[in-house]
Amino acid sequence: MRSSSATAEWNGVLKSGKGEMRLSEKNFPFSFNSRMEGGAGSSPEELLAGALAGCFSMALSADLEKAGFQPQQVTSSAKATFDNGSGKWTVETIQLDVNAKVPGIDDAKFQEIANGTKTACPVSRALAGVKIELNAKLA
Repeated sequence: MRSSSATAEWNGVLKSGKGEMRLSEKNFPFSFNSRMEGGAGSSPEELLAGALAGCFSMALSADLEKAGFQPQQVTSSAKATFDNGSGKWTVETIQLDVNAKVPGIDDAKFQEIANGTKTACPVSRALAGVKIELNAKLA
């Protein structure tokens, strides 16, 4: 079994405090401003989006290969929407945009495989409570 870990520390009160998330050897500073107001720095939601984009690219490549295709490139970007619409701050949706270069596949088959990957990739399953909107295109 593979385990991954990260640490986070927050210093101070909510609005003027500062935090740092650490993954492997990289630090990701974050603050109220970077998380809630779009200021400089990172946010937990940015890391969720990155995790989904990375996982989806790998999983789609594997699913395409299982279906008999040889993907040359899969590029994914994700945008997590963090909103207080329900009265509690929540990651409501993640917009997942995917572009893939896959010789010999038609769009209908590509969409079928991409939609299957959307529900099957490990990070998608971990984020089951979040609406993932997929926009998949062939290059």
